[in-house]
Amino acid sequence: MADTVLYEVSDGLATITLNRPEAMNALNIETKVALRDAAEAAASDGTVRAVLLTAAGDRAFCVGQDLKEHIGLLAADRETGSGRTMSTVREHYNPIARALAGAPKPVVAAVNGVAAGAGFGFALAADYRIVADTAAFNTSFAGVALTADSGISWTLPRVVGPGRAADLLLFPRTVKAQEAYELGIANRIVPAAELRAEAEKVARALAEGPTVAYAALKEAVAYGLTHSLDETLEKEDELQARAGSSEDHAIAVRAFVDKEKPKYLGR
Repeated sequence: MADTVLYEVSDGLATITLNRPEAMNALNIETKVALRDAAEAAASDGTVRAVLLTAAGDRAFCVGQDLKEHIGLLAADRETGSGRTMSTVREHYNPIARALAGAPKPVVAAVNGVAAGAGFGFALAADYRIVADTAAFNTSFAGVALTADSGISWTLPRVVGPGRAADLLLFPRTVKAQEAYELGIANRIVPAAELRAEAEKVARALAEGPTVAYAALKEAVAYGLTHSLDETLEKEDELQARAGSSEDHAIAVRAFVDKEKPKYLGR
């Protein structure tokens, strides 16, 4: 895996770190491939019980597409007529968003600075966002005459509502940490110096939790947003049967009766 993205698994927690701080963690092809591979590895690895997505440096979480590289690729497209450049959505952005949002385990994003374009989209694909007080968000797409990608047309309206999503997409602007919290984009704001420690604390607590139940909760919420009440009740029945047959449920019940803290196995 390229050193533009670092990947580490420790005690059930996979940490994915965007590692181009000199470029504000912009997404060139090398970085997109590495991030896709890391996200898919974390999602599919049964030993990983939670994922922490973060970034190096203190200026940016990720400013989206590397436009310096993008200019050259567009010029090559014009010469060849291939249209290859925009296939990055299908080849990179879609699999990354799908892996993060669909992972059968909790995903925490630690947003240390500016999250723009696809960087904003990938933060929204996480289940929980811990944000530095110096961080900010910007959809950016319309500002460079592009439409939404990285799943943001699905995630943003679900987080802030369709009206606010339209405003943020049509009129890109900087949303600072406090407003992001008020809109529901940020789940928690912490001082920048405390971000990594707090995010690791939260992610490790989730990695020690009932993984089967967490996966079912993610699936239930995503399903309920696009289905009727009756369909959702049927899905809850299905998912509760799955969670109820897990070893962790039995452990939790015994611990409750014995007035002890449960030690979950993640299965």
